[in-house]
Amino acid sequence: MLRFATPWALALLPLALAAAWWMGRGRMRRSPRLHLPGAAELSALGRSGWVRVDRALPWVRGAVLVLLVLALARPQAGAREETVHTEGVDIVVALDHSGSMRCEDFRPLNRLEVAKRTVADFADGRPSDRVGLVVFSAIATTRCPLTLDHAMLRSFLDDVDFTVQEDDGTAIGLGLATAVHRLRSSPARSKVVVLVTDGRNNRGQIGPEAAAEAARALGVRVYTVGVGTLGEAPYPVSGPFGKRYVMLREELDEPLLTKIAATTGASYFRAAAPEALREVFAKIDALEKTRIESRVRVLYTELFPLPLVPALMLFLGEALLGATRLRRIP
Repeated sequence: MLRFATPWALALLPLALAAAWWMGRGRMRRSPRLHLPGAAELSALGRSGWVRVDRALPWVRGAVLVLLVLALARPQAGAREETVHTEGVDIVVALDHSGSMRCEDFRPLNRLEVAKRTVADFADGRPSDRVGLVVFSAIATTRCPLTLDHAMLRSFLDDVDFTVQEDDGTAIGLGLATAVHRLRSSPARSKVVVLVTDGRNNRGQIGPEAAAEAARALGVRVYTVGVGTLGEAPYPVSGPFGKRYVMLREELDEPLLTKIAATTGASYFRAAAPEALREVFAKIDALEKTRIESRVRVLYTELFPLPLVPALMLFLGEALLGATRLRRIP
């Protein structure tokens, strides 16, 4: 952004241009001050380059005037500085990484990989909100605290893998309770948990209903997302002859997930395909919008030295030549 701090000075620009033209043309029309007999015979020898320089000196003075006018107008370059104020939404994603998330009904990817990519895109679309990550199977752990650094969140998401065999299971209550605990001291006006699972609660010391009541008491809305196709899904099994697939029947407890969401004033969504999962997160994104107030401040940098310095250099150069090599006889 470019502006002039004293734009009225630009009104002098036509006068400076007229003065430059007048000095240049006046020098060309000026009659010689000294007549030398027989000097006309020397014209056949050609003219020195200094003659051209001498004729250019008035134009140099005119250029100095123009540059001084531009410097007087004080050109400035502005840089925008934007301050964002937000009411804030703190979101914790509770992601199931139990063994059943290996099912490849979202081919060519499994359920977990599709969920990870969808969560990453969801976080990237909310740059003004803090997002955290909890993963759960038979146990629940916090992988990423609430943060605005969504690049860091994405790196933690990339590292999420299936749980080890001894910790396999689905502790929905424990996963939800851990996510709610991350929001317990949050100062945000809106606090949200997005719980993603493909199973039913079969492990953990905390019941899903109790965790949902705790969320409601703390003002946390819990959106529940059930992933996986209806019926059976292909599950990869490693054997002595390589990988093969067995069909696993659906174990998703939709009534429970619906009850959890309703208890906290949120909604339950079913995602039976990768596109459906992305649509679910898009709906949640639309439901949990952040009010953002932006204030823009423009910082200006003075640019008047840019025309002033060459003007001074041209002036000094013209004065030096006029006093030495191109000095005129009085």
